[in-house]
Amino acid sequence: MDKPHHWVPGIAERKRQLDAIGVSDPLELYRDVPSELILSEPPRVGYGRVLSEEELRRIALKLASRNRLYRTPPPFTGGGYCPHLVPSVVDYIVSRGEFLTAYTPYQPEINQGLLQALFEYQSLIADLVELEVVNSSLYDGSTAVAEAALMALRVTRRHRLVVASTLHPEYMAVLRTWLLGKNVELITVPMMEDTYTIDIDVLERLVNNETAAVIVPSPNFYGALELEMERIADIAHKHDSLLVHVFEPLSLGLVKPPGRLGADIAVAEGQPLGLGLNYGGPGLGIMAVRWDRRLLRQLPGRLIGMTRDVDGRHAFTMILQTREQHIRREKATSNITTNEALMAVRAAIFMALLGGSGLRRLARTIWLRSHYLAKRLAESLNAYSPLFTSPFFKEFTVRFNVDYEPVYKRLAAEGLLAGLPLRARYGLGSKGDAIFCVTELHSMKDIDMLVDKLASTLQD
Repeated sequence: MDKPHHWVPGIAERKRQLDAIGVSDPLELYRDVPSELILSEPPRVGYGRVLSEEELRRIALKLASRNRLYRTPPPFTGGGYCPHLVPSVVDYIVSRGEFLTAYTPYQPEINQGLLQALFEYQSLIADLVELEVVNSSLYDGSTAVAEAALMALRVTRRHRLVVASTLHPEYMAVLRTWLLGKNVELITVPMMEDTYTIDIDVLERLVNNETAAVIVPSPNFYGALELEMERIADIAHKHDSLLVHVFEPLSLGLVKPPGRLGADIAVAEGQPLGLGLNYGGPGLGIMAVRWDRRLLRQLPGRLIGMTRDVDGRHAFTMILQTREQHIRREKATSNITTNEALMAVRAAIFMALLGGSGLRRLARTIWLRSHYLAKRLAESLNAYSPLFTSPFFKEFTVRFNVDYEPVYKRLAAEGLLAGLPLRARYGLGSKGDAIFCVTELHSMKDIDMLVDKLASTLQD
């Protein structure tokens, strides 16, 4: 029997456990595995010995040195995640132990500080989107879309979804995965070639009394803003269907919020709100709904409310817990247990620092700089043409008259991440299509350098 380790008490119980089930050789537990798949000797992994802390540090640094960092200028690569300024105070506050180590509070009322932070997050998002109820919170933008779709199916008890083809392809893939085995009909609405927004006349023909929800992004995957969201809402509501508006948080500094446009459910990826890129995650799934008991009861995640305790002081408590880890069990509306509370706190800190006027200034800055890049491309590159005529925010898609992927790879090797090759990454559009992203981190000098590099590379 192995000598027990004081940190792993289970090892000391191994022989007793095997004796209790009548097994002498632990390999008998794997007799269902074909013998040719069983290793005859331990795998040769690692370095063959225990490494010291300094040796591990050197190995980690050597591996990290292989990463390419694109900071000057920041990446211009669009496709959903873009670089944004994260104020240092956000990192400082969330690094405090009471936030950083917080997961799901199973005795929630003990943790009043975290509950208040989440309550403030809900309140700030509610003000931003002009919808009454916000949960705290969901995994990321793609799963927020899927959660909204499932909620609409439960609320309406229908089995048909009408989804804009301009939804992010990764969001669409997650949605299709979550719908597997649910006998749901998923219909996509085509986009118009001149505007890259959905064809509303086709939408009107597709939505009927069997439709649970209409799911439309604005700005969409290509960056274009849907200018007729109110008409889309009317079409959905005429058939008692729900409108799910997939929005971009910072764009609400310039455009009407989902609540004012008639959305029943609004979802988004909260990465622009102080989260950074973080090598692709974690993200933050934002979800808000209008005040409706049917929506409220089917809202995934949890809600934090404010009340008064026995001494008359303000107190915070969970007023809705629909996860399977809590009281709902098999009736849970969501089985994703990660609530991204830390990311929600980051977003709350960021929004509180920014304020309403700050959000408007930030959105205007992003709008002007992204349109400045579009203008410079049009003026400087003969091999370029805009892909659509719609107004856009932060991201926009262009078409080059050459295969763009080799251009992208060459510039990346030179330390510049330009627009994302659309065909190579998602199999969409032509080989010349690319999605560019411009935020407050990109200076005019950065934009001019990008245009000059593109021009010289395209000429070669």
